[in-house]
Amino acid sequence: MLSEQAVPVVRATLPAVGGALDRITERFYGRLFAAHPELLRDLFNRGNQANGEQRKALAGSIAAFATTLLEHPDRRPDAMLSRIAHKHASLGVTSEQYKVVHEHLFAAIVEVLGDAVTAEVARAWDEVYWLMANALIAVEARLYQESGVTEGQVWRPMEIAERREETADTVSFVLRHADGSPTAAFRPGQYVSVRAAMPDGARQIRQYSLSSAPGRPQWRITVKRVDGDPAGEVSSWLHAHAREGDTVEASAPFGDLVLPGGDGPLLLASAGIGSTPMLAMLDHLVNTGSTRPVVVVHADRAPAAHAHAAELRRLVDALPQGTLHLWYEEPGDSGARPGRADVTALDLPAGTTAYLCGPLPFLRAVRGDLLGRGTAAADIRYEVFGPDLWLGTEG
Repeated sequence: MLSEQAVPVVRATLPAVGGALDRITERFYGRLFAAHPELLRDLFNRGNQANGEQRKALAGSIAAFATTLLEHPDRRPDAMLSRIAHKHASLGVTSEQYKVVHEHLFAAIVEVLGDAVTAEVARAWDEVYWLMANALIAVEARLYQESGVTEGQVWRPMEIAERREETADTVSFVLRHADGSPTAAFRPGQYVSVRAAMPDGARQIRQYSLSSAPGRPQWRITVKRVDGDPAGEVSSWLHAHAREGDTVEASAPFGDLVLPGGDGPLLLASAGIGSTPMLAMLDHLVNTGSTRPVVVVHADRAPAAHAHAAELRRLVDALPQGTLHLWYEEPGDSGARPGRADVTALDLPAGTTAYLCGPLPFLRAVRGDLLGRGTAAADIRYEVFGPDLWLGTEG
């Protein structure tokens, strides 16, 4: 909660700070990487820096957090903080790095806003920053503890036990510990980070959902090749170079889009490679003999582009109350519906909890349709692959 002195200052300056956040975050990252080039080389996603998405996500999170402090002083935006904390933990972010961010972020604010940043304004926004930073540090500390790792020490060498070509641009990798020890436990829907050495010496990191159920001695990830450099440099490297018997570095599992307990009805809706966490959830439901109602929706370009399509059908068929609805932009003779997914016509039981994963336009469209048919916002959960540009807009 903001102090009584800070509330009117933040309220008065939020429009100016919010309006300048894009310039502030651009200046911030420029300063940060000039002082610490190793962070761009070995921690931050160079693709998201190049296309500006990381700046937008940072600006959105700051604005959303400050707005919540003013409009709802008795609560925090825990859903937003949880998503950020899980991503940070999967990267091995440490509490000390928040001090480095603070230094360069506030220098950027002063550079952009100039004399408007009085001592009073600086103190008020310092409160905003540390309330958010300390909340994230606390959540990340708990995540590290629950994962059985020391702060920031999330990386483990994993051997590729199997490589399988799923589609023309999608490959799955089965990962195991070379010494035969069991892989870490995880919750269905979580992801791991994979760190790969690039030709220029950088060690770039990307997140990939665990695409089969927990409880096995091995993990499976499914990687879609992303074209373009640096956006697709890790996926392209894995497609071109990672083979059975090779070793990759993977983090402990993290992620908060996880399958809930209980027996309530579920909607699992995905598009493209967003099907991967849903596969883990379905695999777990089948393995545990679940009888809960499960409606599965998937959208893709065409049958040949749908990774794990046969596996998806098999898992849904194995659920006593499972139903599958497929949409392909080019369905051919697959029997799928043409065009984009439309959940408005589906028979969803009362009390359905929806889990969404896929590109941002898909998430927005499906969430909007669910809200329009009366699904409570609290019952719609989602995962974005990449920076969360939806921060502060999910209601």
